[in-house]
Amino acid sequence: MAEVLFYHLTESRLEDALPPLLEKSLERGWRVSVHLGSEERRAALDAHLWTFREDSFLPHGGEEGEHAARQPVLLTLAAEAANAATVRFVADGAGVPALDGVERLVMMFDGHDQAQLDTARAQWKSLKADGHALTYWQQTADRRWEKKRSADYSFEPGETRCCLNPGL
Repeated sequence: MAEVLFYHLTESRLEDALPPLLEKSLERGWRVSVHLGSEERRAALDAHLWTFREDSFLPHGGEEGEHAARQPVLLTLAAEAANAATVRFVADGAGVPALDGVERLVMMFDGHDQAQLDTARAQWKSLKADGHALTYWQQTADRRWEKKRSADYSFEPGETRCCLNPGL
């Protein structure tokens, strides 16, 4: 069973929050895939990862390239990751990818997008029913991640009782 982490973006955008998480994953020697919901989003994230910070290099590529299997970070729309990633990120309401061989699944969703909140709730229920270990993380005002809940609670991501700001 995969360890599943739900990351609720409340203070930053995916473009700000994802690159540091990818860098930490690579520092740990993990092979990573990022599953997105549209070709436009994949292309935009691809361009952003080359320039998100002047003093860093985040090696990555898309599934369309001839070297997709060799990418340390693969940006994909497919359920399978061509690079045999053991850590998979899912963003923008994309579906849960294939989990064979996956050790960690990170579900990132925008707390200001009702469709993404609804998708995250459904994914939480489905993954919990499948027996995965789930945790819910939410951004604090200083954009750090704070663990709010785990699967042993009756909870759905985005419910006001789990949020720092009840108005979300």
